Amino acid sequence: MSFFSGFKRLTCLTLLLTVLFAGGFTFTSLPVFANTANPEEAVKSEGTTTEAVKEGEKKVEYPPAPKLTVADYPQIGSFNPRILVWIVAQLHLWFAAFVLAVPIFVLIIEALGMATKDQRYDNMAYEFIKVSMAAYSITAIIGGLLTFSLLVFYPDLFKYMASLFSRSMLAYAFLFFAESASLYIYYYGWHWLEGGFKKWVHLTIGLVLNFVGTVLMLLANAWVSFSMSPNGVDPATGAFLGSEWNVIHNFLWNPLNLHRVIANIAYGGSIIGAYAAYKFLGSSSKEDKAHYDWMGYTANVIAVGGLLPLPFAGYWLTKEIYAYSQQMGITLMGGVFAWLFIMQAVLIGALFLSVNYYLWCGMERSEGSVRYTKNIKWIAAAVVACFLVWFTPHTLVLTNQELKALGGPYHKYLGPLGIMPAKNTAVNIMIILTFLSFTLYRRANKIATVSWAAAGSAVQAAIFAGAIANIIFLGVFYGYFTNTAYKVAASIPQVSTTAVVIIFTLIIDSMMFKGAKDVAPLKWGNVPGRSQYALFTLAVSFTWLMGLMGYIRSGIRQHWHVNSIMRDNSINAFTPTIGYAAQVVTLAAVIFMAIVIFIFWLSNISAKKSAAH
Repeated sequence: MSFFSGFKRLTCLTLLLTVLFAGGFTFTSLPVFANTANPEEAVKSEGTTTEAVKEGEKKVEYPPAPKLTVADYPQIGSFNPRILVWIVAQLHLWFAAFVLAVPIFVLIIEALGMATKDQRYDNMAYEFIKVSMAAYSITAIIGGLLTFSLLVFYPDLFKYMASLFSRSMLAYAFLFFAESASLYIYYYGWHWLEGGFKKWVHLTIGLVLNFVGTVLMLLANAWVSFSMSPNGVDPATGAFLGSEWNVIHNFLWNPLNLHRVIANIAYGGSIIGAYAAYKFLGSSSKEDKAHYDWMGYTANVIAVGGLLPLPFAGYWLTKEIYAYSQQMGITLMGGVFAWLFIMQAVLIGALFLSVNYYLWCGMERSEGSVRYTKNIKWIAAAVVACFLVWFTPHTLVLTNQELKALGGPYHKYLGPLGIMPAKNTAVNIMIILTFLSFTLYRRANKIATVSWAAAGSAVQAAIFAGAIANIIFLGVFYGYFTNTAYKVAASIPQVSTTAVVIIFTLIIDSMMFKGAKDVAPLKWGNVPGRSQYALFTLAVSFTWLMGLMGYIRSGIRQHWHVNSIMRDNSINAFTPTIGYAAQVVTLAAVIFMAIVIFIFWLSNISAKKSAAH
């Protein structure tokens, strides 16, 4: 416990420094009054102010965005500050996603334990929150390092952003304290607030923790999305127009909020699944293996629950980027970043294959799974086929000789698989097949007792078959034989079809297997060790995917700190090559996973110490 106490002291110190930095720059960057002695020295800027508001006899003037030169960016020898800020920001995002997601499903699992009176849920929820404690402290430390790095290497950018988000930045700092207080009370008061009314108090504290954490994420998303789609400022000069809410509620704020909420839940589940796999492989007793097998399965279900709708949230965000700026949209999907989406496709395919493989291995827990294992090879073949379509490129990077041999930049037969109608079709079918694997796993150990069980199974089979046929029809007919407007519109009924399959299958399943008999008790822990490596693959793929997509989202601004408002004129203002970006993201991912493994090790030795006592 002394180690975590030290972490708490370090966290508090980091938070204090963050408040001092944020608060200091917030108050020094409030609007400049007209009676200031040297208003032109307040910021490095050109032009005149765009708005004057009368307040009695005082006039409030909002300065334009600064126009910087290379000399305005501090340099330390040949050190590259962009790489430092890039890696630190990405590490902070990964840890923040983890520590924001874990309390969400900890609260849900604790509530399940309270409702079912099953102590296993409560124990698992406590172990989840225990893992996130050290991660929370590291998140705060990295957040302080990110603030310090921005202040040192990008002072004018930080000052401009603080002048726009003055109140929200100050609120963020104080909300960070509130989140820390609620987290520590929630964790250290777990056993103190057990039973009866005290348990309701503990659940309320968890609810407060999740509310504060969500608000923190929304505020941070406003700063990020503003840099892509600035709002509430003069479009010509970038001067503040007086309403911070308009600055926060920019065009891409809501799509980014939805995408990150879903991604955080999926990502948190994948990291906890990796922790359960780590403990499972290191356990020697059957009881421990059964416990961590159950924990890994629960985490995997949470990750799958976030993974299935995640492509649709990403599609909405991409659609809104196109709607805001066609130039950004074309750069995103058809320009310099297009080939990064091939890497994204490989990683998404790895996610779906890992999830399905883990579910197929999990069938060995049940004696009744032999009824369905013969169908797995067909599901596997279909998932792989969809995966191959998903990452097939439209155009190829070729030499002149290769172009002549191929007859052009497009492959004669595979080229049509590279456009979005084919990819939308493939990803929807992959989602349906993954849900089919989950459905077969859920019913593998159960025997339905209702009289209409055979008819219910036939209806479910018809729903799956009809949905896949409809998705293929929409993808082929509207994707290749109609104009572009219909191609885009066809994605909506495809998504609706996928949603209908999931909803109606779950409804029929819940009715058909109500009061069902178990074939035999589930043998938790009776899974091959290779299944746990699927959980590791899930966590690593998610980590690298988030880093890659974060770079793409930020990179489409190209040479702008704030799109079309504040230009980046530093010596590092260039768009990295694909290999360069992949190397930086991979380095950051390796650092993150090393820290995560270190946290797992700390949790392990802490558990051994508690067991010894």
